[in-house]
Amino acid sequence: MQLLNTLYVTLPESYVHLDNNTVRLEVEHETRLRVPLHHLGAVVCFGQVSVSLPLMHRLAEDGVALVLLDANGRFKARLEGAVSGNVLLRQAQYRLAGDPAFAIGV
Repeated sequence: MQLLNTLYVTLPESYVHLDNNTVRLEVEHETRLRVPLHHLGAVVCFGQVSVSLPLMHRLAEDGVALVLLDANGRFKARLEGAVSGNVLLRQAQYRLAGDPAFAIGV
């Protein structure tokens, strides 16, 4: 399993956008950072940070979380890609979890 990094964007008035397969961070039209998208597991933005719509779409497609926080770190929103899973399996697991005859005693 590959461990992925989280990019924390804390500079006010930053602009984060997609540049080919790279996340590019600009402040006052000056590139401050480039990170290959395949190295990221999440992008966390604090305060007044602009994120381009193409980057949002690509993050969602690639399953990379985008978290928006206010300047004080309070949660505002989270963008996640499509969730995959087996609904029927999950329903069966919940049903059995509530069955005292099936559950293991603690």
